[in-house]
Amino acid sequence: MHGANYRHGNGQPYTRKKYIKGKPQSKIAKFQGGKQGKYDKCVQLLVKEKVQVRHMAIESARLAANKTIEKTTGETGYFSRLRIYPHVLLRENKMIAAAGADRLQEGMRRAFGKALSLAARLRGNQCVMEIHVNDEHVEAAKKALHNACMKLPGTPSIRVLENN
Repeated sequence: MHGANYRHGNGQPYTRKKYIKGKPQSKIAKFQGGKQGKYDKCVQLLVKEKVQVRHMAIESARLAANKTIEKTTGETGYFSRLRIYPHVLLRENKMIAAAGADRLQEGMRRAFGKALSLAARLRGNQCVMEIHVNDEHVEAAKKALHNACMKLPGTPSIRVLENN
């Protein structure tokens, strides 16, 4: 299975996990990192177009950003927060690709598929992640979010805001 197959969310999202026996667990370990407090700036990572992001890509982006910013500011010099949650359940009807497999599988008949992964559907200009830092660490936060951009589909952008 390729991530490109699930980049665009077509149709209604399947979010009802109540009836599923073997639902996958979310790979996202933490939604907040660093130390909460008063910071001067908020640096945000935005997604420009409508896209669907799998939970493994979200966790990978979070780890890349936190590792980069922690080298510069230390563990207490920033506060990061993920602003999305993977609600959408992705399914796949696995097909066998071996000799004699045509006798084992039924093609598209009753092709509901097994629960495979989780994803978050994002709108255009939606914030994925934000890092709160003081003025002297804004460039480090931009670099950290740029490293996180590499892990996400689409073309993300970075925005700097003043904290009130």
